[in-house]
Amino acid sequence: MEPYDAMPPAVRAAWRRSMSRGRSAMSRRALLRTGGLAAGGAALAACGIPPAASTGDEGGSHRSKDHSAKERELTFSNWPLYVDVADDDEDDRPSLRAFERDSGVKVKYIEDVNDNNEFYSKIKPQLAAGQDTGRDLVCLTDWMAGRLIRHGWAQRLDPAHMPHAVTNLEDRFRTAAHDPGRQFSYPWAGTAAVIAYNRKATGGKEVTSVTQLLEDPALKGRVSLLTEMHDTMGLTLLDSGADSASFTDDDYDKAVSRIQKAVDRNQIRSFTGNDYVDGLSKGDIAACMAWAGDIVQLSIDDPDVEYVLPDSGYLFGTDDLLVPARARHRANAEALIDHYYQPRTAAELAAWVNYICPVTGAKAEMERIDKDVAANPLIFPDAEMIAKGHPFRQLTEREEERYEGRFADLIGA
Repeated sequence: MEPYDAMPPAVRAAWRRSMSRGRSAMSRRALLRTGGLAAGGAALAACGIPPAASTGDEGGSHRSKDHSAKERELTFSNWPLYVDVADDDEDDRPSLRAFERDSGVKVKYIEDVNDNNEFYSKIKPQLAAGQDTGRDLVCLTDWMAGRLIRHGWAQRLDPAHMPHAVTNLEDRFRTAAHDPGRQFSYPWAGTAAVIAYNRKATGGKEVTSVTQLLEDPALKGRVSLLTEMHDTMGLTLLDSGADSASFTDDDYDKAVSRIQKAVDRNQIRSFTGNDYVDGLSKGDIAACMAWAGDIVQLSIDDPDVEYVLPDSGYLFGTDDLLVPARARHRANAEALIDHYYQPRTAAELAAWVNYICPVTGAKAEMERIDKDVAANPLIFPDAEMIAKGHPFRQLTEREEERYEGRFADLIGA
């Protein structure tokens, strides 16, 4: 990434928002390479949460004794910059402050989920040993949330404690392969991996498919793909005619081969986290796989940047809230989940993070806050966008190891 002062005005504006708005502010893998892991450890130490050190067999309990009635507190681990912040005070999180005021529950908010796998390795020893992780609520991407649920390391949620969540969860989020019936998790936000391109850099030509990204000679050396396996491989599987929700080993291998051929031809400039925004705006990257939250931010100030929902479909997922096994304050955590399923609160959060909102009624509230945001299908999807969204299927542990290994070899990680 070039120095901030040398960035084009549109990129500076988007980068300022990206660095202070939403989960898209930090590339998960890039953050680890630049010290995010150390920063996460420092945050844990400052908050008095011990590092995971124990080992044990996988297992756990869905429920443990709840101390919420006597201990009016909870600890919430989330991605960096994935909650609303006051314009004049980065330490002031209005929606969390409102929850504390209304509920009497004090929230210890920690931004230490920098990468799904890294965070999992941090808490796995404690969970496997049947110990409290020190966290009452965590936000993890759906496939990782599913792993905790599968091992019995998430507590079953009590619908009686979450009337707004039960009522206002949008219908299409009510069923999930990793958590049928939403017994253990509720979405914090929806995510979408799409195609984006710079119309000036492509000479006005639209880029509408992964096939173009991988094969169009006019784009050679000016294409970037994502470092997230589920997103890059999911989009490629869909473009290859496979279903990202039910693909086979053979389907996956063929998709890897397609990308490898593009790498070998120097079609691909780079595999990136969200730092593609700079190159995309400048035109060094003509077209790429992108996260919708980034494109919402960038396109505000750069009209040349556009997104496309491929005819084959885009990768849809969720970042989910769940209560780890042995957490002390499940009812307090359930109350916080319920707080964010009030339409007004959900709209305030969505206006800031710019990811897909899973709450029925939030769009109507958003129209009172920002009509442009309310009309943006990347935040409040229309029927066309909903129809084109596809999940990435749940993987077994063997599949996770195999697929992540092949992808790491592919991108040189």
